[in-house]
Amino acid sequence: MTDSTKNNGGNTNNTSNNMSNTISSKPTLITTPHLRFLIMDAPRQSNLHLYIKECRRHHVTDVVRVCEPTYLGAELNSAGITLHEMAYEDGHSPSEEILKMWLDLVEERFFGSSATATTTGGAAGTKNENTIAVHCVAGLGRAPVLVAIALMEFEKMDAVDAVMMIRKGRRGAINEKQLQYLEGYKCRRRGGGSGCACVIL
Repeated sequence: MTDSTKNNGGNTNNTSNNMSNTISSKPTLITTPHLRFLIMDAPRQSNLHLYIKECRRHHVTDVVRVCEPTYLGAELNSAGITLHEMAYEDGHSPSEEILKMWLDLVEERFFGSSATATTTGGAAGTKNENTIAVHCVAGLGRAPVLVAIALMEFEKMDAVDAVMMIRKGRRGAINEKQLQYLEGYKCRRRGGGSGCACVIL
């Protein structure tokens, strides 16, 4: 008998029922004047409906999955949310291909033709509320790294400031090795609302 079974008095159904009605770790909203991200841990098929509810509340247009699949994408698609596969290995940095896919998506959602798809306010005070949700397994490593890269590329933040901003809302995010990667990161985008404090001319 496992420890979890012991704690439930031998009833494993209680555990699965509880897991289907809860979100393991509360999603973290990261906002700047131009960007909106929702960092999450990985949904499971059994509790995906709860994550979709959170996504709708935060006007999420896209979900970026950077880990192995733990749920099917059909339910997201039915909710009008586009799922993007950008998985890379835990403990490693994203490849150039993943970086291009990520930066293209961020640029399109916040600075491109789809940037006005979801707005609030009147004509004089219209604000883009598009949000990109991004998750890995625990929402503490790979997903925050991509968000930090977007902050550096499009808000001209340096690595330390980007990481500090993320950690304020998501304690324990980004380990020392990942911070070193971000500190050595060379930005790819400039102009058109993008740019980066670490660009070397």
